[in-house]
Amino acid sequence: YRRISKSLRLFRLDLGKGDYQIDYVPAPRITEADKQNDRKSLQRALDRRLYLLIYGNTHGSPNGKPVWHFPEKVYESEETLRKCAESALLSVLGDLSHTYFVGNAPMGHIAMESSANVTDSPSFKQFFFKSQVIATNKLKIGKCEDFVWVTKDELMEYFPEKAEFLSKMIIS
Repeated sequence: YRRISKSLRLFRLDLGKGDYQIDYVPAPRITEADKQNDRKSLQRALDRRLYLLIYGNTHGSPNGKPVWHFPEKVYESEETLRKCAESALLSVLGDLSHTYFVGNAPMGHIAMESSANVTDSPSFKQFFFKSQVIATNKLKIGKCEDFVWVTKDELMEYFPEKAEFLSKMIIS
């Protein structure tokens, strides 16, 4: 025991203060996906939250045309609204093993009024749940024509009519 402790002390004395150097270079915050504006990649805008938007048919879309929207599902007979939200995300991702739902209650809702111009457009409420991607950089997005991962600022480009509501609901 004495021999080990003496050799350790000698080793430490030989180093001296400030004789060591750590070669640490932090990873860059700007990635290749940022440079190419690749909105299909989760490896972009690393210092910001990203939101998943999908392009396709949705409940309440005008004239049944495809539009950009969050993953969604009409509430049917699920036990809770959260179960309905999980089901909506499951239909797009196919697997929820890399997702985490923050709480059991929606983070917000918006009432969508029926349009006077469109006869087949009923009134409904749209609830928003917060979920996070955990421990992965890639997700297999399916059952839609297209998808993008966007920041809060970019989100406003897709929903200019809901910009005020979304900017109040979503914290940067």
